Amino acid sequence: MNRLFVDRLTIVDCALLDAQRGLLGESWLCDVELGGDLDRQGMVLDFADVKRTVKRIVDAAFDHKLLVPVRHPGLAVAPRAERLRLRFPYDAGRWVAHEGPADALCFVDADAVTAHTVAAAIEDALRPALPENVRDVHVRLRNEESAGAHYRYSHGLRQHVGNCQRIAHGHRSRIEILRDGARAPELEAEWAARWHDVYIGTRGDLAATRDEAGQTLHCFRYVAAQGAFELELPAERCYLVDCDSTVEQLAAHVARRLAAEHPGARYRVRAYEGVDKGAVAES
Repeated sequence: MNRLFVDRLTIVDCALLDAQRGLLGESWLCDVELGGDLDRQGMVLDFADVKRTVKRIVDAAFDHKLLVPVRHPGLAVAPRAERLRLRFPYDAGRWVAHEGPADALCFVDADAVTAHTVAAAIEDALRPALPENVRDVHVRLRNEESAGAHYRYSHGLRQHVGNCQRIAHGHRSRIEILRDGARAPELEAEWAARWHDVYIGTRGDLAATRDEAGQTLHCFRYVAAQGAFELELPAERCYLVDCDSTVEQLAAHVARRLAAEHPGARYRVRAYEGVDKGAVAES
């Protein structure tokens, strides 16, 4: 069988629901391999068509969405007009509740959302859209290779005109901090630990804080161009900021905090939003 491949065809920036940690952000590099007979051009599939068709399907169905494992015990999903409300129990008594347009969610037919189960879901989504000569599809999702500090966070950008307005999408991100022109790995590790698997919420979007079943919950709520969104999760998993959680403003937030917490030096912060993109801020 003839085979072609495209590495890093796209990047899936998403949030997912996990049985131990609840709401997580993730960024996966997506590699695709197609096998089949050669067409009249002598190709399995023109690379331009791979980018047009395959990338479009992956981006539309999985990117900037909340990925939900439909076989997770206790998952409850209820329709509300053109919206869906779900409640996801995790870690013996905690939960995440999400309400919003159905298009903000991606349901994965598995008991857990992993790189393997999502890759299988992407393969299933691709097969009907490929020409008859393509008889085999293999997708691999992987994290960016990096030796430095990284963190996973989820968030939503109410004012964004695109899919970042969805209240629960996320990223796996690196951070680089220079102190007086030299890398400061201990500060990078400090911020990676501070933002380890958190929801970065804008304080102005925090609609309520309440106590139930022995835990404190934050409820975020806003209306964006795609519709009304609501997210409730344990307060201990949230990091509140007094600005929108764009990467530009997050980089500036880190620079300001560094200057306040570790005075007497100049700081330069490179904060990433997923892979190969981000913002720079200086104290």
